Amino acid sequence: MYIRNDRPAPGAPVVDVRHVSKRFRLRRGEGRSFQDAFINLFHRRRRSRGESHFWPLRDVSFQVYPNEALGIIGPNGSGKSTLLKMLAGILEPTEGTILVNGRISALLELGAGFHPDLTGRENIFLNGSMYGLGRGEIRARLDDIIEFSELGRFIDMPIKHYSSGMYVRLGFAVAIHTDPDLLLVDEVLAVGDAAFQNKCMRAIYEFRRRGGTLILVSHDLGTIQAVCDRVIWYEEGAIQAMGEPTQVVMEYLNHVALREEDPAPEEAASSVPAESPVPENHRWGTRRVQITRVELCDDTGTPRRVFVTGAPMQIRVHYRAPHPIEDPVFGVAIHHQNGIHLTGPNTDLSGLTLPTLQGEGQVVYRIPALPLLAGDYTVSVAVHNRADTEMYDYHDRAYPFRIAPGQNRERYGLITLGGSWEVPTGPADACTPELAAKERLVG
Repeated sequence: MYIRNDRPAPGAPVVDVRHVSKRFRLRRGEGRSFQDAFINLFHRRRRSRGESHFWPLRDVSFQVYPNEALGIIGPNGSGKSTLLKMLAGILEPTEGTILVNGRISALLELGAGFHPDLTGRENIFLNGSMYGLGRGEIRARLDDIIEFSELGRFIDMPIKHYSSGMYVRLGFAVAIHTDPDLLLVDEVLAVGDAAFQNKCMRAIYEFRRRGGTLILVSHDLGTIQAVCDRVIWYEEGAIQAMGEPTQVVMEYLNHVALREEDPAPEEAASSVPAESPVPENHRWGTRRVQITRVELCDDTGTPRRVFVTGAPMQIRVHYRAPHPIEDPVFGVAIHHQNGIHLTGPNTDLSGLTLPTLQGEGQVVYRIPALPLLAGDYTVSVAVHNRADTEMYDYHDRAYPFRIAPGQNRERYGLITLGGSWEVPTGPADACTPELAAKERLVG
């Protein structure tokens, strides 16, 4: 059931969603012609066998209060837009109740509420009337709407000739000038150019400053964190997490990254077995020692493709030496996706002298806490003689992995220093008590 009150009671939520579910029927193999439809009237049993149900929402409940900004995130097809359409009253819930208090403006789809054969000016009146404004109210705001949309001389052109960006300009301009209590915005703002997106964001901040309530669906997680007071991560028909924006966004990003892991451990390994060698343009050396397999593992030794910032990692390098090799050196290198070489440790620089190699074995490089920030990386591995005059085997950027943010909130750069901030209570220009005492003596 959908209920809307034009005048909310003091202290009442602007949006109250109670145990809402939505079901869509999926029909497969059903004819499209009138003849097929007529025949299907006499074959109800066969028609029912061709139907199935899809539930984009199952038992969803939440409230949004005045002057609050709620962000909704989740993958494509998770039901976010369906939820907004139900809040706008376009779709009815199959089960549960939606209560909306106050006037709504919604920017949900390109061209929604517009007639393609009418001009931009005529569509302002059409769209404004759908928001409940009278003709006089629309006329009083007409110049402001046209100015905000920046459509200028195109305002009297039929909008069927508009670009997607022009649609967004006109739609947002009308929506923000109807003085709504609740503004619903779907991903359509992403269509606009950068300058107009900034203009829209300024208008949204001003709308909120005046006491308006916002529900924003977006894949731009930076905008979600900057604008919203709370965030809902919605997926698989249910709310997966709801709360402080950064925390929920981090949970979502980690889920997305970890979901890319193959459930089969042997397939999830970021490794190349001996039977499927590294492509020759990524491998060179005399092969007197052969690197047969490389595994990127967590602290339990389980191969993974995805790690989180601050988590341990093991790089396991398996080798085969048909003949004795004395004094070998193994090394690894980590590269960012943009090509930057981040680090290149090896056994020689670590002071580790390896015994003579012969037969099969492995060496392991252990990283107690990955300092890498979220992104895609690759690992190179190598084995050469101590003088570095003979490369036995080199695999260049052959083993990819991804870093998810985990609980780390840093966003800029490639690594985290693991530092912390504090406000000293002592002298502002002294790093240590000893330095402060020395400075007093010198002074």
